[in-house]
Amino acid sequence: MAIKNKFPVAMGDVFPHGAFVVSEVEPVRDFDKSSPGRPVQQTDKETGLPVWSVSVLDADPEARRTDKTVTVKIAAPHQPVPPEAAAGLPFRPVEFDGLTVTPYVQETGGRPRVAYSFRAAGMRAPGHQRPAPGKNQDAA
Repeated sequence: MAIKNKFPVAMGDVFPHGAFVVSEVEPVRDFDKSSPGRPVQQTDKETGLPVWSVSVLDADPEARRTDKTVTVKIAAPHQPVPPEAAAGLPFRPVEFDGLTVTPYVQETGGRPRVAYSFRAAGMRAPGHQRPAPGKNQDAA
């Protein structure tokens, strides 16, 4: 099968009405390697880079309440910097580069449902060009 466990998706397919950063960018804790008082940051299995997470609001007016806010994980050598807030908005509009999705079965409350895990190579302000390969994307 050509699709292993994650597959690339276009930003507009996942967030057709846009997305907004609603949290700080935080390191993802590796629960297997961490111990009490000694947290260890998770690393990406493919790149070996540290993994960071950010909460994102889906601007789709028809999104279900439980799907309104999602977490996007970003593999980057340094803590990614979210775009600046747009004038008059309380949130920061964002676009993700190299966005991938991994579907999985989530079992909560005895009712299994399909859920999605999102990962990205970087984030930037909407409308800004993606940096050329080899440039620092986490500060874009």
